[in-house]
Amino acid sequence: MTDKSPLGFFEKYLSLWVLFCIGAGIVLGTFFPNFFLLISSLEVGGINLVIAVLVWGMIFPMMAQIDFNSIKGFKQYPKGLGLTLIVNWLIKPFSMAAMAWLFLNKIFNLPLANEYIAGAILLGAAPCTAMVFVWSYLSKGNPLYTLVQVSINDLLILFLFVPIVGLLLGVNNIEIPYNTLLSSVALFVVIPLMAGWLSNKILINEKGKEWYNTKFLARLKPFSILALLLTLVILFALQGKVILENPLVILLIAIPLTLQTYFIFFISWFAGKWLKLPYTICAPSSMIGASNFFELAVAVAIALFGLNSGAALTTVVGVLTEVPIMLSLVAIANKWRY
Repeated sequence: MTDKSPLGFFEKYLSLWVLFCIGAGIVLGTFFPNFFLLISSLEVGGINLVIAVLVWGMIFPMMAQIDFNSIKGFKQYPKGLGLTLIVNWLIKPFSMAAMAWLFLNKIFNLPLANEYIAGAILLGAAPCTAMVFVWSYLSKGNPLYTLVQVSINDLLILFLFVPIVGLLLGVNNIEIPYNTLLSSVALFVVIPLMAGWLSNKILINEKGKEWYNTKFLARLKPFSILALLLTLVILFALQGKVILENPLVILLIAIPLTLQTYFIFFISWFAGKWLKLPYTICAPSSMIGASNFFELAVAVAIALFGLNSGAALTTVVGVLTEVPIMLSLVAIANKWRY
């Protein structure tokens, strides 16, 4: 793990920042609608250029902290890695889709249910790659194991994200623009991943690992949070009318996302105990599946369905709920430490 500090100021109050951006976005969108319509029109091949720059600002700092040499250590943690891979790729995406369909389509019967379900599917198919380091630190998890599992999951995203998303969207009768989906993964995963790997390799060789971790990554971190918050302002500037007309929609979307998070954590936790995993392996194995790579989900939702879509709104609700829920799970893990 490259950053062994606990939650920083922005991360600790991320949900409050998100709420602030919701309010700021709605107000700005009301008074300056033409400006945000201009931003939403700046597209090339279905990819919004402004959002693409901001998403790169979010994702690159995360990719730059991953040391893929750590993958060589996978043999030290076979059971833990087996558990996290099964939960992340064989259970989580499908339980998320089922939970969203049940609540948003059947129980709540929301008008834009299919779009909201699509956003939930994108969240479910993207296991966490950054904040899991923080959750692991706070729950006293093994930092090397956390790094290994994140690195392996990042590689698997390259191969599994598109087919799983395509399958689940198809099952829910949602049109799948595969060209946009593939180009989104290339733009928001493959290129930042390669750029992060190159910066890691080149700068560590030139400047040393300590400088890279304490200086370079520390300087990048604020840009990641700022890019996320600016993206949220733009999203809610365009979503403001929908939200003001139906303010309960955010709460209703949050219900299945919240239930899914706790469900995945408890599945992983009790499976880890059954497998007799050490606590320091069980905790981060449970955290990575419970949290999401919401930056990727937001980016792909915008690329596939548009800035003012229900899918994009769902992924933002995922950002809003993640920090308080994950902090509660950290508290549970620490209380149940064995």
